[in-house]
Amino acid sequence: MRVLGRWMRMVTIPNQSSVPKAWLEFDDDNRMKPSALYDRVVDVMEELVKFTLLLRDKQDYFLDRYSERKESAEELLKRVGQRSS
Repeated sequence: MRVLGRWMRMVTIPNQSSVPKAWLEFDDDNRMKPSALYDRVVDVMEELVKFTLLLRDKQDYFLDRYSERKESAEELLKRVGQRSS
């Protein structure tokens, strides 16, 4: 999922967690039972929130790539009839 997320230009956080036998980790009210697994999931979610706050309103910076600017410049040069040097 991390590789797919990066390929789609999504922010991926370094932290991750899994919950083995997840069906056993929830109570009758569909809330996760207190445990080390619960703590780990909360840690991951806190990190996601922190990264989200740090990166908010920065998409122009993170989506700006040299190869795409270069391709766009080449297309512009072709359109106006000039050669790239």
